[in-house]
Amino acid sequence: MDDPRRYWVGFNLVKGIGTARLRALLDYFGDVESAWNASLAELERAGLGSKLALTVQQARTGDVLARTWQHIEASGIGVLTWDDPAYPRRLKEIHQSPPVLYVRGELSEADQWAVAIVGTRRITAYGQQVARDLAAGLARQGVSVVSGLARGVDGVAHQAALEAGGRTLAVLGSGVDRIYPPEHRRLAEQISSRGALISDYPPGTEPEAVNFPPRNRIISGLSQAVVVVEAGEKSGALITAAFATEQGREVFAAPGSLYAAQSNGPNLLIKEGAHIFLDLKDL
Repeated sequence: MDDPRRYWVGFNLVKGIGTARLRALLDYFGDVESAWNASLAELERAGLGSKLALTVQQARTGDVLARTWQHIEASGIGVLTWDDPAYPRRLKEIHQSPPVLYVRGELSEADQWAVAIVGTRRITAYGQQVARDLAAGLARQGVSVVSGLARGVDGVAHQAALEAGGRTLAVLGSGVDRIYPPEHRRLAEQISSRGALISDYPPGTEPEAVNFPPRNRIISGLSQAVVVVEAGEKSGALITAAFATEQGREVFAAPGSLYAAQSNGPNLLIKEGAHIFLDLKDL
């Protein structure tokens, strides 16, 4: 293996090796190549249980990594690791920052100025207008718009940023080669040409429900602020807002009707101390 990123991808493919365990391996062995090539006994001494150490050993001898890397190269998927100077600085600062990012498109220094716009899939006409005006206004000011490519608020925000001539980043709960929802495939292609599709899940990962809440920490981690447009009281958008608070990001919420379920989440955030978003000047 000539490219050290392959070792990072190798560990990323092993279920049970997350941020904390990989950090411990790097602290013990000094670098990812030494950790990947360590013996079973050495892996156990480094703190992996015997079962997980055996899983790593099996991953080294199998062909999954070779096939995954071949697919990455053939598909033009970028791979960024903690060691890469192009890894987003803001994201690297958060707790549980992903060791590996897969990228379709290009991240830019301009993306250090970024705001996340998140919300419900069941968007109302009011929510559409707020998301569209906000995303377009940010884009025209040179601020990158971050969201999750979902139906509703996310899709409106991405599209409005593109139409305003700006950059937008979409963080996926699947591999960057598995676009969900399928009707956003054309939008995803537009995003990859004027921003980036980003995931910490290896290529080929399907969009399973359990993948989406953890990816929200990346949406907030890439951003200076998070704006919740419309959301229910129990929604992914509120999970993103909670991650943002933990990460020291500013949280804004667009107030809405007391009688609209889609406004329950933002109104609750405001009650709990989030900034009220009324217009672009608030940001």
